[in-house]
Amino acid sequence: MSVAPQPEWLIEAVGLHTHYGASHILKGIDFRVGAGETIGLMGRNGMGKSTLLKSLMGLVKPSGGKVHVKGRDMTGAPAYQVARLGVAYVPEGRGIFGNLSVRENLIMAARPGVRGQTDWTYERVLETFPRLAERINHGGQQLSGGEQQMLTIGRALMTNPDLLILDEATEGLAPLIAREIWRICAVIRDSGISSVIVDKNWKHVTQITDRNVILVKGQVVFEGTSEALTAQPRVLEQHLGV
Repeated sequence: MSVAPQPEWLIEAVGLHTHYGASHILKGIDFRVGAGETIGLMGRNGMGKSTLLKSLMGLVKPSGGKVHVKGRDMTGAPAYQVARLGVAYVPEGRGIFGNLSVRENLIMAARPGVRGQTDWTYERVLETFPRLAERINHGGQQLSGGEQQMLTIGRALMTNPDLLILDEATEGLAPLIAREIWRICAVIRDSGISSVIVDKNWKHVTQITDRNVILVKGQVVFEGTSEALTAQPRVLEQHLGV
């Protein structure tokens, strides 16, 4: 009997190990994202979520295992090479250019995607983020935390990525602004861009994700659909409860 070919994963980690000095942070993680998928990456603080994202992006060099992007071995490759394959990264802390205006932050990132797609234009980003349109000439340092988060997501979209990685989507944001970020995450999902979303609010995450992965001490302890996760209150309480 013939075996059906596996879909090409946009990004895939196999047996990934990462150390910070003598500290063993990731311990043999398998993680993958397919085309059009929205994945929730969850776990309490210090469980390895950000380290996994940085290892995928080439910001931290793994000590074992492999990272493939669209079938290419990119283990330990610099972040700009991963980005050139259509992966956009919104880090915790945002990383906007405070001395540039909102317009300049967006325009500097504008380019077609790796398949030549130009779905996310400057105009479309401003339509999606009306607060940015209102502050288009403000400097990055003049924006609130929520507006900075909108700007860094908008800037990532200007690269027309195939995959958007969003670390701590609503960390420290007021509830009204957080709801706006979740709306934008749903817009991104519906546009066909794959996403990996890290956030502590599992109720919001599972409303828009296809699959969810929970990390505990650098290992995957749950992987499954949003329906499967929300149907297991004991798993939620054990690994995500405060």
